[in-house]
Order: sequence, then structure tokens, then C-alpha cells
Amino acid sequence: MIKLAVVGTGYWGKNLVRNFASMPGAELAVCCDLDKRALEKIAKAYRVRTSADFDSMLGDGSIDAIVISTPASTHYKLGEAALEAGKHVYVEKPLALKLSEGRRLVELAEKKNLRLMVGHLLLYHPAVRELKRMADSGELGDIYYVYSQRVNLGKVRSDENALWSLAPHDISVVLHLLGESPAEVLSRGASYLQPGIEDVVFTSLRFPSGRIAQVHVSWLDPHRMRKFTIVGSRKMVTFDDADAVEKIRVYDKGFETRGEYESYGDSLTLRSGDIRIPMVEMAEPLRLECEHFVECVAAGKTPLTDGREGLAVLAVLDAADKSLKSGGAAVRL
Repeated sequence: MIKLAVVGTGYWGKNLVRNFASMPGAELAVCCDLDKRALEKIAKAYRVRTSADFDSMLGDGSIDAIVISTPASTHYKLGEAALEAGKHVYVEKPLALKLSEGRRLVELAEKKNLRLMVGHLLLYHPAVRELKRMADSGELGDIYYVYSQRVNLGKVRSDENALWSLAPHDISVVLHLLGESPAEVLSRGASYLQPGIEDVVFTSLRFPSGRIAQVHVSWLDPHRMRKFTIVGSRKMVTFDDADAVEKIRVYDKGFETRGEYESYGDSLTLRSGDIRIPMVEMAEPLRLECEHFVECVAAGKTPLTDGREGLAVLAVLDAADKSLKSGGAAVRL
């Protein structure tokens, strides 16, 4: 039985509490928050011990792991303290706000042989797992490029821009599908609602293999979109997480090369085949993610979204942030 503490029980933390409170193999020992009313709601709903004192959990030898769902600016400080105290750590995205801090957390976890896991939720989504299977099996052929759109009207934040708030999800999926880190990052955005806090950001990634990716994030958009498009040499596929039923569509479309031709342009023939909607057995991604963390702590396994995976995403975010601040100049990794 893995005993856990959840730090941060607000907008997203309450979902973590809900999952860990009912999970076989895990015991939710305590919930911690500075908001007294939030703790009262949690205590009433789950009959769990609550506290506003984070340090008390660090000194509690019965607690095996600490789950951190607090503002991004606190991730490093809380994560470091938990690891130093010998606790396994699950931290919501991003891992930290500085590369040096992310490296410190990874090195500390490895030194102490502790599990460090980052909440890159989409990598546990059954539809993304299916996309990964298709990419790795060669069903899509050679992947040419990927682009994503994560836009909505709200939720506007004042402590971080749209890049740091929304893009970690999409960047983690792009790196996961392509299996490589970009060589170059370019990012442009604009602040309309609050000075110095970008509401919309376009980030372009160029990879050593020659593949490219585009990530578009915004909380100032009339549409609600959570969509990926992957273009391959054999097939193309979309993943629309906003669609309640038809999450994935596979397009048997592309170009084929004829054997004899006078010019290269004449050699290309458009191929337009069927559109397939595969059946994906759905489960709550957050539940799968929480179960994975408990399993990794219990068995000493390396999480899918471990510290090093979180660090790879953080490196892209860091480069995109530098590009954004320089007006869109390319930043090499």
C-alpha cells in the first residue's frame, strides 16, 4: 500500500484527489493546501486528513510519495524539498520553469533512487497510445510533419502565458510521437489582454531528421479545439480530443510515384482512399496516469513521463520562451 499526500487541491488538484482516494494499492493519507475552504470541501467529500503545513508531510516517515499540483512557480521548490526528504514525487506540468532547476530535480531523484514523474497527461490518453502504435508500426509511413491546435476562449491566467500554460501537453505528444528532440525552435506570440503575458503563441519545431512541427496555443479564440494532425507518406491521421466519440480519423490519402515520367512533377499521382475511424477503448487518462505512478513507486519502475522526459519538454519550452522574447528568432537546442 503506497501512502500519498496531495499538495494543492484547487482547480486540477481536486481531480488528483478524486483518483488517488479511490485507487487500489494507494492510500491518500493527507491533503495540503493554503486555502482553508478548499481543504474543508476535500475533508467533507473524502474524509481525509488535511493540513496547511507542507513541512509536516516531509517529516512524516509513513508517507511514501508526494503529489504536487500547485502553481508552476512553486514546482521546483516543493519538488526539491520532497525529494530531499526521500519522497517519490509526481509533479504537474511543467517540471520547473528553469532548465537548471529541472536538471537539479532529475539529478536528485536519480541520486536518491526515487521516482520522479511529470503530469504530461496526454501520453496516457488511449487515443495518443494508438497514434504512437501507428507511428512506430510504420502504418503512416515516414512522418513528414505534425501540427496541433489547443485553443479556447479562457481560462486566462495572470501568472503564466499561453505557452507555459497550454503548450507542455502538445510538445510532450509531438516529442513522444516523433521520438526525437528538435534542433531548432522558433516562437511568436502577442499580448492583448494583459501587458507582457502572451494570449496566443505559435511555436515551430525543426528536427534533425528534417521533420517539422507547429504548436498553436491560445486562450483568446472563438473555437474550442484540442486537435493534432499527423501527415505521413502513406497515411494521415487526426486526433480530436474535443470529439466525444470519433477521437481518431485515419485518412488513406497521399501521393504515389509512377514508374515512368518526363519530369518529377509528372511522377506524382494523387491517391485518395478510405477514411477510417478506429475503435479506441476509452478510459480516463488521469486515472491511467495516477495508476501508473502508483505502480512505478510500488515496483521501482521508471515512469513513461519520468524526469528526463519532463526535462526534454522543458528544454523546448525554454527555447520557445527565449525565441518569444527575442521577437521570433530561431533558438538552437
